[in-house]
Amino acid sequence: MADPQEHHQRPYSHVDLTAESAKVLAHPLRSRLLSALRQHGPASATALAARLRTNSGATSYHLRRLESVGLVADTGEGRGKERLWQATTESHGWRGSAFADDEDTRTALGWLERDYLRHFTQSYGHWLDVADAWPAAWQDAFGSSDGWIEATPEQVAAMSAEIDQVVDRYRRAGEGDPRARRVHLYRYVFPLDADGGAVDDEPVDEGPQAPDVPGAAS
Repeated sequence: MADPQEHHQRPYSHVDLTAESAKVLAHPLRSRLLSALRQHGPASATALAARLRTNSGATSYHLRRLESVGLVADTGEGRGKERLWQATTESHGWRGSAFADDEDTRTALGWLERDYLRHFTQSYGHWLDVADAWPAAWQDAFGSSDGWIEATPEQVAAMSAEIDQVVDRYRRAGEGDPRARRVHLYRYVFPLDADGGAVDDEPVDEGPQAPDVPGAAS
């Protein structure tokens, strides 16, 4: 079996959302448009409208909004007045702490998180509906699992970074193989006891301490 690291890989493109781009993307149709362009490649507003069962006027407007924050771009290869659009990156992400004091952006990011959860539920539910029609090798390769670890924030971040490195090694490992298929990967990491609160990492400043008094009751 060939080492996936030996396969020539194109650079993987990723962008961190800004406050502006997060608020623009937090819209049902815009989120779907960006996903469609990433999954299926460049397309016109008309083709996207047909795929997403909406009208081309609305699609064109929302594509321009995505273009305004750099998430999609005109390829320059359209015919006549019809523009051909493409996603500018293969993925996006963000650090929630970067917007700790920006309520509007945090609301937008919260909407995006729940939108992705809905997408996962629908997509994985569909897979379960059709899994029996796939060859046994694929059925054995696919699946889901859950578990828990006990770790500090730094250790959880390190674990996530290691998982990303493994995914990067396999990202284009199947290119050129007629048996290869694109495969969804989802990763959710969150506290087991979400209602229990977190331990404060910062020491508490209790102010000046009173001197010990010999013989004082404790």
